[in-house]
Amino acid sequence: MTSKTTPGAEDRAVSPDDASPRHHERSGGRAVWMTVAGIVLLALNLRPALVAVSPLTPVIGREAGLSSPAISLLTSLPLLCFGLLAPVSPRLGRRLGMERALLIAMVLVVAGTLVRLLPNMVALFGGTVVIGAGIAVGNVLLPGLIKRDFPHRVGPMMGVYSMTLFAGAASAAGLTVPLQHLSGLGWRAMLACWGALAVLALAVWLPQLRSHHRVSSHTATEAAHPVRGLWRQPLAWHVAAFMGLQSLTYYAATAWIPTLLKGAGLSQGVAGWMLSFSSLLGIAGSFLAPVLAERRMPAGLVAVVSTVLCAAGIVGLLAAPAGAPYLWMLLLGLGQGGAISLAMLFIVQRAPDTRHVAQLSSMAQCFGYILAACGPLALGTLHDATGTWTVPLLALLALLVAQAFFGVLASRERHVRESEPVRA
Repeated sequence: MTSKTTPGAEDRAVSPDDASPRHHERSGGRAVWMTVAGIVLLALNLRPALVAVSPLTPVIGREAGLSSPAISLLTSLPLLCFGLLAPVSPRLGRRLGMERALLIAMVLVVAGTLVRLLPNMVALFGGTVVIGAGIAVGNVLLPGLIKRDFPHRVGPMMGVYSMTLFAGAASAAGLTVPLQHLSGLGWRAMLACWGALAVLALAVWLPQLRSHHRVSSHTATEAAHPVRGLWRQPLAWHVAAFMGLQSLTYYAATAWIPTLLKGAGLSQGVAGWMLSFSSLLGIAGSFLAPVLAERRMPAGLVAVVSTVLCAAGIVGLLAAPAGAPYLWMLLLGLGQGGAISLAMLFIVQRAPDTRHVAQLSSMAQCFGYILAACGPLALGTLHDATGTWTVPLLALLALLVAQAFFGVLASRERHVRESEPVRA
């Protein structure tokens, strides 16, 4: 069965990035595998340095004397960075080229992990912001890089990208505490250890700079201007809404499910493992969803199925959290993995070229991650107000209905378009 043809491909405008792309798909050989390895390692670094904080928050709070609001701020800061800095990333990519911009992103991740080694709170929060800035650049530019270099393998490559995101998050969530116990390292040193992944990514990505084409003055000037009218297009908002709602559900659930399961009678260790187990299942969901959406099933149907899986997991947690936690986490993990990979795929599919991918990615992630940053706080507030998890989980179920609705709208095979300039 052949893959679907993206509508409008025959008449799309060619951006400067598309005018001289390195079409690895046709060149084959070592260049393809080096690029794929670079993408995988870059994606692998977009979560661990931040996710590793969550399992260490009890130790950080106790040893650093941080209050609960300060801990909440520490874990929410990265999401705010993702959202607030997303609009800057396309301009950086256009001015410097994607290869150099992504190299800078990894340098920021390494620098942030080193800053957090310093024994003061300013360094802890400041280093987290630096890491968040680097990851924000990678979040926005990597889908565009995949669109540019693998235009006929977008589905499988976005599956690999999303799968790697979940693998990095699962590794950090599941291995940070065991590795700390085995090594005897303090929490600052343990957090810094995850920077070694970024150093490896830098080493593998450096050769890509040799294929970086020089950015013309025309391109640099154009970089200062966003795609006209993008924020007024319904299709762009459908993509952004799906991105935001699935992100909110994911981060809200990630923040509070261990607490919910512990309150239901599970030990702290088992409750933490359930979150890692869910992330591991998310790896499978994140790979399968874009492949199915491109070759086997309508993308809107895949979006609905992934949302229904999430809803089934939450209903299970609502009805009997300690009754079958592995089943609830399996359903939730598969659904969340599928939803995040579809959100990334829609960004690439709904854009006609690399420039539009970067701008749509910027818009969707700006809106999505700012919305997601509100999720953990909102769920915690509802729990404190009601004294139970029933109302917070019902609120998540209501949001999942909206997520399925916008997933269907975002799946329609059409492109966002740049508005024509108004003539005087």
